[in-house]
Amino acid sequence: MKGASLQESKFVDKFTEFAAKLGSQIHLSSLRDSFATIMPLYILAGVAVLFNNTIFQWFLSGSALASAQYWGNLLVNATLNISSLLIATVIGYCLSRNRGYDNPIAAALVSLATLIIMMPGSITVVPDGAADSVTVSGVLSFSNIGTQAMFAGIIIGLAATELFIYISSIKKLQINMGDSIPPAVGKSFSVLIPFIIVMALFAAISAVLYNVFHTDLISIITVIIQEPLRGVTTGLFGCVLIYSLGNLLWLFGIHQTVLNGSLLEPLLMINMTQCMAAYAAGQPIPNIINAAFVPTFGMMGGSGSTIALIIATLLFGRNKATKAICKLSVAPGCFNINEPIIFGYSIVYNITMIIPFVLLPAIGIIIGYAATALNFMNECVVYIPWTTPPLLSGYLATSGDFRAVIVQIVIIAIGVLLYLPFVKINDKLMDQVSSTEN
Repeated sequence: MKGASLQESKFVDKFTEFAAKLGSQIHLSSLRDSFATIMPLYILAGVAVLFNNTIFQWFLSGSALASAQYWGNLLVNATLNISSLLIATVIGYCLSRNRGYDNPIAAALVSLATLIIMMPGSITVVPDGAADSVTVSGVLSFSNIGTQAMFAGIIIGLAATELFIYISSIKKLQINMGDSIPPAVGKSFSVLIPFIIVMALFAAISAVLYNVFHTDLISIITVIIQEPLRGVTTGLFGCVLIYSLGNLLWLFGIHQTVLNGSLLEPLLMINMTQCMAAYAAGQPIPNIINAAFVPTFGMMGGSGSTIALIIATLLFGRNKATKAICKLSVAPGCFNINEPIIFGYSIVYNITMIIPFVLLPAIGIIIGYAATALNFMNECVVYIPWTTPPLLSGYLATSGDFRAVIVQIVIIAIGVLLYLPFVKINDKLMDQVSSTEN
């Protein structure tokens, strides 16, 4: 028994160490920082989509509706439809800052400019009112700078920034203008040669792809890397598996974003932006699982959907300590903040409670997916803040579909039943501990 216990302890230690290293890996942490930085823009886009496609349509029609929707279209163009530009620029800044590079603005500029370099020189479009397509050059399309190219923006941003930082560290390539000139000018000249080398190199790659292979790096990344990766990780099985592993980390006191924020959320965000863009354009919604869907049906009350645990404890729990904690946790729990439950109940190092804590979010995601796939409710097409209270979150995320609220109520009810036996077991364990101490 001691040998088995020792092996289990070693496994836990190794798993914890792996998760911690993964969460602190500089590229993944920079990616997480980047999405957190531009998140307000996507929330704004969600508000615009909600107004354009739901609220305005309650009161307006015809030309008046089209005039009002122009406001929302402008916001969508300034957020969703330039997603790859935004993410590449912010990645350049965040990665260089995390590397300790002293000129992160220059890295951001290189990342943005390099992404533009890698885009196709000509595109095929269909003019308004025309039946045939034409080829035009000297333009950028939303398909190349928007949601479809976000993963390309991520990869190019990371690659260009790393190369730029490396070349900038070579002292022989730095131009020193002395201390007599303004610092901003001095920094600009010190990275002049690295600027030229990085952008010229990527331009050469882009020219070869265009002239020899008749393609571009944006298309290659999207087809070969982005779509297969999204298909695996944001499919039902992949999403449930990764999200469950992330929630399992709470058993060891590690925040689930260490895993989910690094591996899952960036791809869920790509799905989300595609859904919002499609909904804004009146097109079929391409993804069921996205950055609004998972928290709406798998994180009610916070990680582990602990709003159900609060209800189960307040209604059926006998232990005064856990009931007191749940009473204090009601208000933050309504906004999906559940650290008081996780550390006070507690979930950390509590084998008993971790079972429903991991299972319920997976069940919620599966039920929400089934309800959407069976057309019982609309897809999640509005990106909402993660602190949006349960029930309201379902209504807003689906752009005003009350059936999503019903689905959330069903999940919460199942969650109460799932947590209930473990609440009773936990009560008995706490009573035993209390009697032993007395």
